[in-house]
Amino acid sequence: MPNYVRWRREGASYFFTVVTHRRRRVFDTPLARRLLRQAITETRNRWPFDVFAMVLLPDHLHCLWTLPRDDDRFPARWGHIKKTFTQQYIAAGGKPLSVSKNRARHREQGIWQQRYWEHRIRDEADWYRHRDYIHLNPVKHGYVSEPQAWPWSSIHRHIQLGWLDPNWPGSSPIEIPDVLGE
Repeated sequence: MPNYVRWRREGASYFFTVVTHRRRRVFDTPLARRLLRQAITETRNRWPFDVFAMVLLPDHLHCLWTLPRDDDRFPARWGHIKKTFTQQYIAAGGKPLSVSKNRARHREQGIWQQRYWEHRIRDEADWYRHRDYIHLNPVKHGYVSEPQAWPWSSIHRHIQLGWLDPNWPGSSPIEIPDVLGE
């Protein structure tokens, strides 16, 4: 199997998809959502980055980050988020799923998929396509009929700040990227 090389660049913006192990619905509970928020906050305090958009679904999340100008270390950030969440979740009584012998040998827990999907944002149009994808994702998966009805989405902040119309997308044509991480 060929080695996957991540396309890293200092100060770049990235779209991420991060999925739970076997698509287990970990984030159905307030505890799990709170622990994930804490893990992200702790990681941002240690290694700053901006979160422009994010949506949390029961078994995965999507987000759009921008790294500091002199930093390309998003793998360290995701590793810390996943490790911190897993430790706190299990300590709070969360149960991991069983994992392969190889994953167990590496002391991995059955909370997250091993990898995640990332896409480096290429230009402004790409940025907005991925932002729209994030905000429309709960509709795509059939959880709600309109993006504003999903409580765990940055769409509410974008509307509050005037970045999106409260009736978005309305009848506006939206160009959505084909995301492999789904």
